Amino acid sequence: MSFGTLAVIVLVGLLGPLLALPPAWRVPVVVGELAAGVLLGPTLAGFLHPGDPTFSFLADIGFALVMFVAGSHVPIRDPRLVQGLRKGAARAIAIGALAVLPAFGLARLFHTGHTAMYAVLIASSSAALVLPMVDSLGLTGPALLELLPQVAIADTLCIVAVPLAVDPAHAGRAALGALAVIGCAGVLFVLLRKIESSGLQHRVHRISEQRKFALELRFSLAALFGLAALAVATHVSIMLAGFSIGLAVAGIGEPRRLTRQLFAVTDGFFSPLFFVWLGAELNLRQLGHRPGFIVLGVLLGLSAAVVHALMWVSGQPISLGVLAASQLGVPVAAATLGTQVHVLQSGEAAALMLGALVTIGAAALVGRTAAHAAEPESSATS
Repeated sequence: MSFGTLAVIVLVGLLGPLLALPPAWRVPVVVGELAAGVLLGPTLAGFLHPGDPTFSFLADIGFALVMFVAGSHVPIRDPRLVQGLRKGAARAIAIGALAVLPAFGLARLFHTGHTAMYAVLIASSSAALVLPMVDSLGLTGPALLELLPQVAIADTLCIVAVPLAVDPAHAGRAALGALAVIGCAGVLFVLLRKIESSGLQHRVHRISEQRKFALELRFSLAALFGLAALAVATHVSIMLAGFSIGLAVAGIGEPRRLTRQLFAVTDGFFSPLFFVWLGAELNLRQLGHRPGFIVLGVLLGLSAAVVHALMWVSGQPISLGVLAASQLGVPVAAATLGTQVHVLQSGEAAALMLGALVTIGAAALVGRTAAHAAEPESSATS
């Protein structure tokens, strides 16, 4: 990998913001970045080589940072999250139970034997996608109070469940690794709370801001990479490490300066690099050899949207249900881990990502409907 290649990656990553620019389209930035990777990867141009060790390592850093930022955006301290916790948790559990039926049918229909993995995918939600969509759409009202905890719970549980579902032969090892990562993140949260209550965090923040040391960013990255190293050593996805650290930071309240620094590091470079790499990694030519997997991807995405939309029986607007079905991190982890441990058939990883794109497209389509549905509720509560 060269600086010239890196410059091309950064430039083609701009396709994401360009597609997201028109407000009427409401296309998530990651869609354009994935498309750029597909265009320049083995699927078409063959210019980018995702197997390059430097490229893949930088992409791993980006993946960890993306999940760190996603976890830090979960509004743990927001009282609205607590208000809707009971109903949101009940919906997340109900969706998980309902997801088993279509997952079983798809696994039997396509002879993959991956019922557990498909169930996790269908039941998952992506806080990294849903929360920015909620903000951009200006959604408010009682229904949102229940949507936030539903997404947060589903995202967290599915992230933990991915390695267990993808590689059940090593489920015990993955479970122990996940417990180790979560336990370390819990210890970090306790330490951060003590540092904050002692006033040390405020003093460090003031010195860092005055002297331009970026101490909080350095400490955060050190903790993230340390936990990512533990995840790799224990055969757990670095997604769990990033998300756990993000939740720990969200639990004590992320300083605004750290937020801006993380945004610059992640969204300015590592996040688009990761999604371009992921697009290049997804060799869609394999779907040409296994056209049935195109149908699998579409059905996975539609199943997720339908199962989430069924929560209308509990009073949730269908548009919000479909919005909650949008997913990214869990399919990425399933495709990456499944490829690494060689449990996926040729083209199946691409089918998983196609399913994720279907859910993102469905969420973008119902975005306006969700915004209009929330307006009367907001007016009624004001």
